[in-house]
Amino acid sequence: MAVNRDNSYTNLSGNGQTSSAWLEKQQSGSRKSKFILIGALVGLLALIAIGVGVGVSLSNKNRKSNGGSNNNSTSGNNNNSSNPNPGHQNDPNDPSNFTKDPNLKQSFYGMAYTPNGALYPNCNATLQDVISDVQIMSQLTKHVRLYTSDCDLSHLILEAIKQTKVDMMATLGVYVSPDGDYTAYERQRVVLEDALKKYGTDHIAGITVGNEYMLNYLTNNGGGEDPNSAVGNKGADQLIVNITDTRNLLKSLGLSVPVGNSDAGSYFNTKVLQAVDYGMANVHPWFAHTTSLAGAQWTWDFFQETNVNPAALLSNKPEMSIAEVGWPTASKDAEHATNGGSPASEQDLQTFMDNFVCQSNAKGIKYYFFELFDEKWKDDIYGGVEGHWGLLHQNKTLKRITLPDCPI
Repeated sequence: MAVNRDNSYTNLSGNGQTSSAWLEKQQSGSRKSKFILIGALVGLLALIAIGVGVGVSLSNKNRKSNGGSNNNSTSGNNNNSSNPNPGHQNDPNDPSNFTKDPNLKQSFYGMAYTPNGALYPNCNATLQDVISDVQIMSQLTKHVRLYTSDCDLSHLILEAIKQTKVDMMATLGVYVSPDGDYTAYERQRVVLEDALKKYGTDHIAGITVGNEYMLNYLTNNGGGEDPNSAVGNKGADQLIVNITDTRNLLKSLGLSVPVGNSDAGSYFNTKVLQAVDYGMANVHPWFAHTTSLAGAQWTWDFFQETNVNPAALLSNKPEMSIAEVGWPTASKDAEHATNGGSPASEQDLQTFMDNFVCQSNAKGIKYYFFELFDEKWKDDIYGGVEGHWGLLHQNKTLKRITLPDCPI
């Protein structure tokens, strides 16, 4: 979809450039989170157009090995894991008995996740797929966020946590279409209600209603970049209908779970924030023309100034976290091999992680790293860096990186 690429957002990394590339990704439809959310749209292309964020850059093909050497093999062929199957189940009848990979570190606050094959209406993800993913994720984090309840994801993640017996909390998601059609929400509401009745809330940290809804609503309705404009407020009113309905659903079941919203960092509407318990902001330094070395500080500054400080002024004081943050490691084409500051490479992912993960933990910042593994369908449909944000390859083996070691 066409979007205005011009904006005057200042890049807080201090390099004098504007963060138009970052906003551009956010504006073009929210790539990463969107992809996942797209799983909530009725049409595959519609899902994609609405649910996918705009990632537009790519990687040079340099990879960093654990030993520090570079090579020119593509991300899809590298394998740095000492365990060829880090989620290997030792007992076929007991998912809680699985092999641990010594290269995986439970150092991340949270992980953004959508299982392979969970793209509505083509729902091919299986319980065994999700169990395998949870076995791996439990070695990286205690928190996972989903983008939709389509394809039975609420059931699958909670059942996988139950069977693996891992210490993990899930933030469930409900995709909301920005076109005013409540069909997708109503479809997911049925799934969510059933999951709540079946599993309770012991492993549910929250329910996020809407992902990059305001960004997409403004884009679709020519509302510019101001989420608090008249157009933005009209969209907010539609979204709040679903937020209120989710609260009423929980109340009818006698359950108490925080209800929140996720959006691109610059697109939070004040009325929406006043209607939720928490807000989750997608903040990507890659799209801000900054370097992998300066990316951590840029992220903290942007998040504090654009999301934390404004939320603190509201009477309900919604808790803010970073919904997506990371660094791509490759690209489908050479055209977008760099963001203008640093290339998309495993070495630069390493640099960003080394400066962001443990330091964010120490600062008490809640963040969801984007993402667990590469997703080929994004690469096929969107190109650029879209399919290459994983810590793991699509085959679920660790890339040529060394994960930070600061358990939380």
